[in-house]
Amino acid sequence: MPYSSEVLPTGDAKNNNKRSTFNRFLSTVEWLGNLLPHPVTLFALFAVGIVLLSGLASWLELSVMDPRPVGAPGRAADGVIQVVNLLNGDGLRMIVTSLVSNFTGFAPLGTVLVAILGVGIAEHSGLLSAAVRSLVMKASKNTVTLIVVFAGVISNTASELGYVVLIPLAAMIFHSLGRHPIAGLAAAFAGVSGGYSANLLLGTVDPLLAGITQTAARIIDPTYVVGPEVNWYFMVLSTFMIAGVGSWVTIKFVEPNLGPYNPEEASINLAEEKLEQITALEKRGLKLAGLAVLAVSALMALTIVPEWGVLRNPETGLVAGSPFLKGIVAMILVFFAVPGIVYGKVVGSIKNDRDVIDCMAKSMGTMGMYIVLVFFAAQFVAFFKMTNFGTIFAVLGAEFLQDIGLTGPLLFVFFILMCGFVNLMIGSASAQWAVTAPIFVPMLMLVGFAPEVIQAAYRIGDSVTNIITPMMSYFGLIVSFATRYKKDLGIGTLISTMLPYSIFFLIGWSVLFFVWVFVLNMPVGPGAATYYTAG
Repeated sequence: MPYSSEVLPTGDAKNNNKRSTFNRFLSTVEWLGNLLPHPVTLFALFAVGIVLLSGLASWLELSVMDPRPVGAPGRAADGVIQVVNLLNGDGLRMIVTSLVSNFTGFAPLGTVLVAILGVGIAEHSGLLSAAVRSLVMKASKNTVTLIVVFAGVISNTASELGYVVLIPLAAMIFHSLGRHPIAGLAAAFAGVSGGYSANLLLGTVDPLLAGITQTAARIIDPTYVVGPEVNWYFMVLSTFMIAGVGSWVTIKFVEPNLGPYNPEEASINLAEEKLEQITALEKRGLKLAGLAVLAVSALMALTIVPEWGVLRNPETGLVAGSPFLKGIVAMILVFFAVPGIVYGKVVGSIKNDRDVIDCMAKSMGTMGMYIVLVFFAAQFVAFFKMTNFGTIFAVLGAEFLQDIGLTGPLLFVFFILMCGFVNLMIGSASAQWAVTAPIFVPMLMLVGFAPEVIQAAYRIGDSVTNIITPMMSYFGLIVSFATRYKKDLGIGTLISTMLPYSIFFLIGWSVLFFVWVFVLNMPVGPGAATYYTAG
């Protein structure tokens, strides 16, 4: 039986009469954030501001020494990182010539649009709605919330799947159950992005970060080896912590604070998301679509699982760096399109190729605001990167921690906080670690900590602030999804909604780290050391 709004937390009278200090704080954040202009205008102003600021910083000759070793890719010959002035002739030429490529080369844009083609078929054929109804019709509120957050964390193995599919699907699930759709979106977003470094399986980010850590560690120990699996134990444990804390925050803070949902605030037709009992024809469609999923999965497995798999890395024969992982968005397209077509044929929602095209076109039609937003967001991100501001701020922050001279486990508190702060400016986990690892890994090795533990701590700070920074590549997409259900939603509303997750993830994950590593003396991964001794 579906939930009705009568049995769900909707900002009850007690909360309305006596709001907690924390809720008042969130309301203040939301109010301040919503004083800002429309997200599109805001990103445009940010881009202009970066250009002007680069001129001022260049005039002040702002620079730092590059912590990376001599010969490292991207390191200047004199070892100095300087602000690139976008306000002079060279800078303006750079802006004009890169405006289009900044937009078309913005990583999430192509990923989202291609994946949406497949998801659109599954959605408008009715497959997603029927699958959701069959899964959650009899599930309890707490169970549904836990499943959404947990699925978000697990989706990090193929990160685009979480952002493009799971987050909008979670909003639809919550709305179908009579709950606030923004709460469902927030729960999924918290799992996908706030719990980015947690997972049960190794993902593409693990070998990437391990390679950077190993390079930094060899500044001190030229023979040190860091494998992709060195944080696996801690990441598995973190998966359950993130799922539990994320569910608790959703139920105790986010939903009550959002209050009752008013369907008139939506910018889309919500009639398609109404939760109804599964019919016999829909059950048959789901069964055949399930068989199609198995068939597609088997074919995909044949391309990557066997040693002779055609989509394995042609140079190493491994899954890491393989065309399969690099082309995961194509797999998402096929994975949703084929079952969607099968289901549509069975229930009659798809009769011919024109219907398939209409399904894709309908989904593309909802992405107009996202495309406009991405144009300006891409310019802001590109300009910020061009100026070297992110790298300079990261180095200055790292040097501050080094200057205060803390030793012992307490140092990790400041390290995690610093990584979370820098992540607000550098949204890429690998880009941030490439700059900060050459500073922190050698520094913390010299006071006795192993690179594996340093990397695990970094991943906490890098994850927990993903959900509150516009610098995160998919932030614009989340805003676009949210405005489907609240057409006048501002960035302040989204940030204040996600802030409780950041706070409690930071606290819970840091406590888990200290208990696991320094109280229980457990390794963060297979063969991973906690302490480093030179020799």
